[in-house]
Amino acid sequence: MNDVFGASEKKILLTSARMAILKGLNKEPFIFFDELKKFSEKRGVFVTLKKNKNLRGCIGNILPEKELYKGVVDNALNSAFHDPRFMPLTPDELDEVEIEISVLSVPEKIDYKDINELETKIIPFEHGVILDFGSRQSTFLPSVWEELSDYEMFMSHLSLKAGVNPGDWKKMNPDIFVYRAVHFKESDVEI
Repeated sequence: MNDVFGASEKKILLTSARMAILKGLNKEPFIFFDELKKFSEKRGVFVTLKKNKNLRGCIGNILPEKELYKGVVDNALNSAFHDPRFMPLTPDELDEVEIEISVLSVPEKIDYKDINELETKIIPFEHGVILDFGSRQSTFLPSVWEELSDYEMFMSHLSLKAGVNPGDWKKMNPDIFVYRAVHFKESDVEI
């Protein structure tokens, strides 16, 4: 599969994410329908839930660990019911939630000699970024640039997310990886 998703592919993936959450709310198993199985390439994928444009859940896998269709369903369920930052989604919230999907490329390590060179290699709004401090890691999807468009602020918040001080990304020489994402949401597609 390439990284071009037409309206019908986006609709299938978004609909399956919503159906999985609905089944989860009803304590019913999700049954994979045949049309979904065409997304069998292993891909990293995140499913994000937004309520009133605010984050309501976001879980994913960065590496291509499972088939895309399984990743979408599993991460939709985990975003709705197992994101430790939020209470599980309730039935009355489902209609208020918009589902977003980000299909990721394989992360690539950035080699850099100093912070100034690093800044030239990270492309805001295009790259998702992984900070790896060894025992602590964090990532922001490319869509996070919309909220944190300042490079320093983006990297500082990413450090905080990893559980270290905001400026540690400048001092501790973490391993840094970047990836791209194909991002789409329900309001972009007629569901």
